Amino acid sequence: MDSELAEVRALEAEIAVLRPACEEPPAPGGDAASVRKSFPEIYQSDSEGWESSKDLRSNLGHLESELLFLSTLTGISIRNYSKKTETLTSPEMAEKSIKKVLQRHRLSGTCHMISFQLEFQILEVQNKENLSSVITDLNIIMEPTTTYSELSEFVSRAEERRDLFMFFRSLHFFVEWCEYRKRTFKHFKEKYPEAVRLPEGASASYMRVQSTSQPGFELVIVWRIQTDEEGKVVPKLDLLTKVPRQGFKLFLSLITQKAHVGHYGPKTLLPGCTGVACLPLAHR
Repeated sequence: MDSELAEVRALEAEIAVLRPACEEPPAPGGDAASVRKSFPEIYQSDSEGWESSKDLRSNLGHLESELLFLSTLTGISIRNYSKKTETLTSPEMAEKSIKKVLQRHRLSGTCHMISFQLEFQILEVQNKENLSSVITDLNIIMEPTTTYSELSEFVSRAEERRDLFMFFRSLHFFVEWCEYRKRTFKHFKEKYPEAVRLPEGASASYMRVQSTSQPGFELVIVWRIQTDEEGKVVPKLDLLTKVPRQGFKLFLSLITQKAHVGHYGPKTLLPGCTGVACLPLAHR
């Protein structure tokens, strides 16, 4: 009975973590504390009301079904979870009828091809009037960070804000965009194997397209996946062109010849180009 009860509580905690990834983000300026409060509230279910092991098994089956649905919907799967609870006491708190409980949570899992490990603390404060909770510490480890360099920025932001729910919501959409980008790059590589190059693989953030008839002429498509301050994931595309030095000299000659009629402005060339020239697409 005790082992089944522990399993039910662990499943409830996993569901509480996954559920925010399916929800819309709260309105700007909303009460973030009330959102975070849902984690311990869901975790502290009315398990004392289960009168028999049959009721417990029935509830366990329901939780497993809900967890499977949420994992399928979000792509997030929790592999391991543990929790430790510490009651904080002091004479002053006892005098004021204040109860503080510190919960230490550890969990690990995957979101499609990305693995994560989380450690976070929730401080729960209860007095005569109300109950409040807040995440006091959050540490996140992601793998592989070398393949998805954009991960580090939004992970650091989630840790700084101690915003666990924003992390899971952003991770879900970030991985979706990574999958779109990977499939797109692989599609062009398979369809145009002689022209398309993926020096760092299909999971990288850029793709090179070389001219098969004019060696040295190249397009570089840079597809970055960024996360804004509110955790919204947006793609950003840049297109760069490259020409060999001989073509660069010819371009400079054209600028000199046609400058008097205003065909080219003073900012035609991109700064910082050495050896190989980088030209804006509009002036090719």
